[in-house]
Amino acid sequence: MTDAASRESEDDLRDQLSSLQGVMLLSRLMTESADRDRILEMVANTLPSLGRCHLEGVWLFDTGWRATAGAGADPAVRADVELQVRGLAVGGSLRVPGAEWSWAEPLRGPTGPLGYVVVTAGQEPSGAERFLLRSLSQQLGMALTNAALLARERTQSENLRTANRALGESVAALERSTAIHERLTQVAASGLGEAGIAEAVHDLTGYPIAVEDRHGNLRAWAGPGRPDPYPKDDPPARQAMLRRVVAADRPLREGSRIYILARAREDVVGVMVLIDPSGVAGERERVALEHGATVLAMELARLQSLADTELRLRRDLVEELLSGTDQESALARAAALRYDLQRPHRVVVVEQASGEPGNGRLFRAVRAAARDAGVGSLLVSRLGRVVVLSDSHNSSWGAFQAELLHDLGGPGCRVGVGGTCVAASDYPRSYREAVLALRIQRLSRGMERVTFFDGLGVYRILADLKDLSLVESFVRVWLGSLIDYDEQKGADLVMTLTSYLEHGGNYEATAHALAVHRNTLKYRLQRIREISGRDLGDPDTNFNLQLATRSWRILAALRSPAD
Repeated sequence: MTDAASRESEDDLRDQLSSLQGVMLLSRLMTESADRDRILEMVANTLPSLGRCHLEGVWLFDTGWRATAGAGADPAVRADVELQVRGLAVGGSLRVPGAEWSWAEPLRGPTGPLGYVVVTAGQEPSGAERFLLRSLSQQLGMALTNAALLARERTQSENLRTANRALGESVAALERSTAIHERLTQVAASGLGEAGIAEAVHDLTGYPIAVEDRHGNLRAWAGPGRPDPYPKDDPPARQAMLRRVVAADRPLREGSRIYILARAREDVVGVMVLIDPSGVAGERERVALEHGATVLAMELARLQSLADTELRLRRDLVEELLSGTDQESALARAAALRYDLQRPHRVVVVEQASGEPGNGRLFRAVRAAARDAGVGSLLVSRLGRVVVLSDSHNSSWGAFQAELLHDLGGPGCRVGVGGTCVAASDYPRSYREAVLALRIQRLSRGMERVTFFDGLGVYRILADLKDLSLVESFVRVWLGSLIDYDEQKGADLVMTLTSYLEHGGNYEATAHALAVHRNTLKYRLQRIREISGRDLGDPDTNFNLQLATRSWRILAALRSPAD
């Protein structure tokens, strides 16, 4: 070998070593990167300096064609190259427009084939250049595998950090929720009631808390700024708001207030309200509200259960007394209710003037009026009426009936009061007397009022008679012709005579009571004189007629269906 050839061979060897060193340096740089695009960019920039090849792109099995320039710029050319690459088994020659030589060098990683490196050149590379290309492909395969692993590790690390953060947040939320639950459970167990629950939720949230009933009446308040008077929606607006909260099934903000319902089964038993004018209350406050509403529902349900139980026990006591029970049993039931039954009582019976059976509204009106007027607290619905056991003889009966009329809002009512009860055995008798007082009041067709059996005078004497045959005979003698006439003609002469005598023969008062014209009254009185043959100007006649009309009333009352 000549010196010139030797020097050329040494130069080639130095160039190959230099290029190989460049491949090793590039390998190190690629291995440190986790970005596939960055790795491909480094290869594309370095490859021309290692020989006459130009990187067209890389075909990867997992992501497909990743073009860099040239072939990747034209979609049609890229599609053709892609089709050729798909048909290769171990790499090989390709046809790329504008390139004298093109080649697909296999890419392999530690786990198996990855794809192909597609290169082009103006002429076929030398053996040394092909060696560098294979070396570069090997290093590129390792770098891409390493990049995928690094990316996977980073993703897993990030996912783990995200999961840890989420777990930490969940644990913190659970701890807060547990602390809230424990605080409210302690309040419920301590018997502090609605006020204690409101105070606990206020402490937990820092916001003013109101507890309302379903109608919007304030039951408890905790925190500053309690309004006075407390605002209350009108009923339609209140019902609409409750429907919205039910539909939301979560705490619902409306303006500066956040509402949540306290529900027992499907019934709304109360409402908890968080006052938040700034509108910044968040998840922590929501959790406290929800826990508070749950405990409030339990407390209200407990109170309602106690009230229902007491009401049932009171009702049972009244029913037993009215039906007849022994003194010892009655006193034992009363003692269980902490009620003093050994005070004198009267049985009071209330019915609507319309004669229609009473309903829940009548019961509620009687209960409220009895409480406000101090009449009594033991009451029960019975046979369309409401029965009260009154333990006060100083009650304002006028105020009692006025309260009833106001609460009923229109329909009048009658009140009958029986005699005094000093023992359990007296209550059935007082009940019969109160009912009889109502019947007589009803038959009198006068203004609805409170009628005391003790004040019925002759009615009371007649009602106590065991044998009514003499009374019936007396009524027949004095009123028989008028009674027959009324039945045959559908007239009202007996009632006209009754009212005339009760008003002392006063025409004006009688006409007003009967709601008839004065001339109509005169005509009826004349017919009474003609049919009965009695002189209404005779005092003795009038006395007997008045006694007969009162007897007629008591007989009608006693013959009416049993209550």
